[in-house]
Amino acid sequence: MAKAKTKNASFTWEGTNKKGQTVKGEMVAASADVVKAELRKQGLTPKKGRIRKKGSSLFAPREKPITTKDIAVFSRQLATMMKAGVPMVQAFDIVAEGHSNPSMTKLILKLKSNVEAGGTLASSLAQHQAQFDELFVNLVDAGEQSGALETLLEKIATYKEKTEALKSKIKKAMTYPIIVLVVAVIVSAILLIFVVPTFADMFADFGAELPAFTLFVVGLSDLLVENVWLFIGIIVALIYGFKQAKTRSKAFRNFLDKLALSLPAIGILTTNSSIARFARTLATMFAAGVPLVEAMDSVAGASGNSVYQKAIMKVKDDIATGTTLQASLAQNKELFPNMLIQMVGIGEESGALDEMLDKVADYYETAVDDAVDNLTAMMEPMIMAFLAVVIGGLVIAMYLPIFKMGEVV
Repeated sequence: MAKAKTKNASFTWEGTNKKGQTVKGEMVAASADVVKAELRKQGLTPKKGRIRKKGSSLFAPREKPITTKDIAVFSRQLATMMKAGVPMVQAFDIVAEGHSNPSMTKLILKLKSNVEAGGTLASSLAQHQAQFDELFVNLVDAGEQSGALETLLEKIATYKEKTEALKSKIKKAMTYPIIVLVVAVIVSAILLIFVVPTFADMFADFGAELPAFTLFVVGLSDLLVENVWLFIGIIVALIYGFKQAKTRSKAFRNFLDKLALSLPAIGILTTNSSIARFARTLATMFAAGVPLVEAMDSVAGASGNSVYQKAIMKVKDDIATGTTLQASLAQNKELFPNMLIQMVGIGEESGALDEMLDKVADYYETAVDDAVDNLTAMMEPMIMAFLAVVIGGLVIAMYLPIFKMGEVV
């Protein structure tokens, strides 16, 4: 197979030669890393930050961020290439050229340079912890040590795809009602700030007593108009405070995780999601030959909920003292359902724990699908009712005086 050509660009560079003299020049290459490597081959030392794409400036558009979906696609493409017998370095070139995200292309070429320099794939991935988590690196390392990297890459790709699909389902369940509620609040605010005052001025000329509901809405409108910036400031402060508390306070995150498990409908969705992640991650790591005790740290981190994370770490301690995985899970039936416990027991007895865990993960991922559909079906009439009460109430409040005048006439 012919080596794929990467997209080249013109770079300006500045460095020092062996005598310490500053030298400058231009070079056409696939990336800044390639320029750096070529300069070192020529005996030149490039200066930090002095290799730039020609025509770039401080005001150039920001690079597109690398998403978890990009990593999932990269995993599948690399797994497919290597399983087809394509050498790793050549596979990097092919995958880099075909990727639509320039930032991901740059990252792949960095990985290629590290591997070409003699590093392992696992050590190269470990240099980019923001994109490749500990679980990813550990699985690749296990594959390289066992000589089954192609197989492990395929398992990683499947794991990443399943995980991303699960996340997208949960986002789908949460995004729709949030967007509708935000739109409802914005529409209500527009009516109260711009529409209601117009009606209020018109009612002032009637000289008749207004209905209590209309007076309440007019008063609410006056309050909002007079303090609009205060309300906006409060909303912004609450959103900012929530984000900061979630980022910095472990206790607050734990509270939110506990709340998510106890809420109607959302609790079932969260529980099924955490169990699916637990089973899928443990199945992938166990299939890679990672011992159960060592795997539990990564499994706990991948569960997505601090309550489950704490419970899984307790399972790790139990296993370390000689307790079976089934017996340890059975001690906490509030979090780990009977089906999971029984399937784990069958897997331990038959020596096919990874297969049983995969089946459990499939089952609970399907359960997440059902939970998302049920939540959406339940939320739609509730949202419609909310919109009818709020928006319809404002409209009725404005037309009540007109109806009352019509009756008098």
